[in-house]
Amino acid sequence: MDVSGIASLATSMAQTGIKQEVGYAVLKKAQQMEGQVAAQLIDALPQSPRLPSNLGNTINTTA
Repeated sequence: MDVSGIASLATSMAQTGIKQEVGYAVLKKAQQMEGQVAAQLIDALPQSPRLPSNLGNTINTTA
């Protein structure tokens, strides 16, 4: 392999590394944005009414 081939390979490897770093950064930002949207959706849900304390304490097994 000649010197120009080695230099070309090194340049190609460096560009691949940079592309991967950019891809990871974009993925991380997208995940952060999805987390924020999910939190907003959860906050937007209406609160459920408080049920009486006697509900849900027993199970009817004779049905």
